[in-house]
Amino acid sequence: MRLYQVNARVWLAELRGTLDDIPDSELDLWAARRFDWLWLLGLWRTGPAGRRAALADPELCAEYRRVLPGFQESDVCGSCFAIAGYTVDARLGGDAALSRLRGRLRERGIRLMLDFVPNHTATDHPWVETHAEYYVHGSEEALRQAPRNFCRVASAQGPVVLAHGRDPNYPGWQDTLQLNYGEPGLREAMASELLRISGLCDGVRCDMAMLLLPEVFERTWGLRPEPFWPHAIRRVRAAHPEFAFMAEVYWDLEWRLQQEGFDYTYDKRLYDRLRSGAARPVRDHLRADLDFQRKSVRFLENHDEERAAAAFPPEMHRAAAVVAYFCPGLRFFQDGQFEGRKIRVPVQLCRRPVEASDPALRAFYDRLLNALPEGAWQLLECSPAWEGNQAWDSFISFAWSQPDGRRLLAVVNYAPNQSQCYVRLPFEDLRGRSFWLKDLMSPEVYRREGDRLYLDLPPWGYNVFEIRVP
Repeated sequence: MRLYQVNARVWLAELRGTLDDIPDSELDLWAARRFDWLWLLGLWRTGPAGRRAALADPELCAEYRRVLPGFQESDVCGSCFAIAGYTVDARLGGDAALSRLRGRLRERGIRLMLDFVPNHTATDHPWVETHAEYYVHGSEEALRQAPRNFCRVASAQGPVVLAHGRDPNYPGWQDTLQLNYGEPGLREAMASELLRISGLCDGVRCDMAMLLLPEVFERTWGLRPEPFWPHAIRRVRAAHPEFAFMAEVYWDLEWRLQQEGFDYTYDKRLYDRLRSGAARPVRDHLRADLDFQRKSVRFLENHDEERAAAAFPPEMHRAAAVVAYFCPGLRFFQDGQFEGRKIRVPVQLCRRPVEASDPALRAFYDRLLNALPEGAWQLLECSPAWEGNQAWDSFISFAWSQPDGRRLLAVVNYAPNQSQCYVRLPFEDLRGRSFWLKDLMSPEVYRREGDRLYLDLPPWGYNVFEIRVP
């Protein structure tokens, strides 16, 4: 499965249009690249309070000026995670344009994913006035002691002190208010919001999904709510059985959320281990249960992380991509990744800088997308090329058996040094036979015999071989 993320507000600003103005040629390109999912980030309505907060933060303003030449206040639209209502912003075309786009995507076999932000709302969400009980309350003393975590707001019952949304490790997000999952009315209201959203798209990416787990919520707020996700997911699936849930999740809680009903969970561990540049921790990570891996979201960048072209040196970037995307699971790519964009744009902005495209990197990703397999995967064990050879430990190798009968071997020297190893192929019919290895990432073709291959690759070298038996 393949997912492509686009920052909708930035992209539509560049198109100078709405969702109706997305050209068919762009949709056709995504279909040609065999994307199963389009995740449009930032379609929901935000309010003026979020924009004011985004302009009032000195650190954020310094970041805007750093990444955006010619920055102006009009470039700020406020965080797309400070949601004032789950309707499509009218400036982007509204719900009707979303429905039309969904139909155009469906004609091409592409499913639509949107955001669901369960932990908090914008400070100017209508519930603040009409349902202040839906939020975590604080006291005047709490406001004095932790002004970054609480604020005073107006409600139908008069002024109240409410908590800003946050996770237990950081101060509150100033443009949000924390929802109280200990309140039954709030749990029902959010489940209803999720059910309504499920009629507008085919799946949701759930922001910071682990914050709703009872033990995490209790650690943050001293309240232990009833579990939310199993009930809400069952309710949506009763109406839309094929609806998909993807969780942004950290702190080794991925398996827990898979057990609660999520189809896919972020694999930040793999990303971090790839960034570290050592092969063995990556291999150890990939020894996890295959059911877990099939539900893992593999990525080299997203809107929260540095751009891959900036985070990884060029040769390491390519090696990391072969490792990450030739694993089982949901392969997650971000708009601009193929072209080598290096500047991460804050989610409060609706404009991004102009950057030159990297033709060589784009050609690499074109080859990678064409080569990506489906089917049965397994991690292969490598062994020393000779006694005392330590470089074998730098290799990561996979085999794929595809439904159409094709077989692939992906090998990566995930190290800054020349490395050698032997790898044994898991295909019994190759013993004692000659076969061809066609590298799908280069013009190289090799003739080999037997099921034990000698490999000698340069720093960060890789091959993706299709095995062809005469």
